[in-house]
Amino acid sequence: MTEQTPERASAGPDPADVSGELEEFGQQIADQVESFLLALRAIARGDCSGGEAISLLLLEVSQVLLAGGRLGVHTDFTPADEYEPDVGPDPDLDAMRLRLAVLLEGVDAFTVVFDPYVDPPELVSSLLSDDLTSIAASLAHGLKHHRAGRFSEALWWWQFSYMSSWGNDASAVLRALQSVITHDRFDVDFDGEAEQVEAADEMLESAEL
Repeated sequence: MTEQTPERASAGPDPADVSGELEEFGQQIADQVESFLLALRAIARGDCSGGEAISLLLLEVSQVLLAGGRLGVHTDFTPADEYEPDVGPDPDLDAMRLRLAVLLEGVDAFTVVFDPYVDPPELVSSLLSDDLTSIAASLAHGLKHHRAGRFSEALWWWQFSYMSSWGNDASAVLRALQSVITHDRFDVDFDGEAEQVEAADEMLESAEL
């Protein structure tokens, strides 16, 4: 996760932190963030089969990207404090990452164009499990500020991290998940290894897409 300026002093909730309109907007973003985090944890726990998990991940990532898009087109948010208030340690999501890696075995690794405007395009290898966990960490950090009543800080963090990190990660994850489902629907050949194709078929065999 991209860090803000270090050693930011602690501050408490400010009821007048933002206007009522922005507070409502922040609550809508917080609801979408919390829904994504709850769903991701449930999927990682194995509450659904491999094929169903792919479909649900596609849905959840699409929805949280909608929240990101709303943040991205909004005018820049300004935090109330010069330094970031301490929210305590970030949650340990390594166990969730490992469970996702097991769940997505065979389709976890993928390749994405890092920046479509760079010539020649730069191809980057990544893992769905790593990227999903990184997205969750960035979103959870902002949610801590929101729950503490620091609404402008939460909005600033979500907007900043969307533009600098999790928005790009989520877009790449969405494209990878779409590829898995497209292959299952239309029998489109992957350019990847045959083992990955077979794994995708097995994971999606029983899913009702």
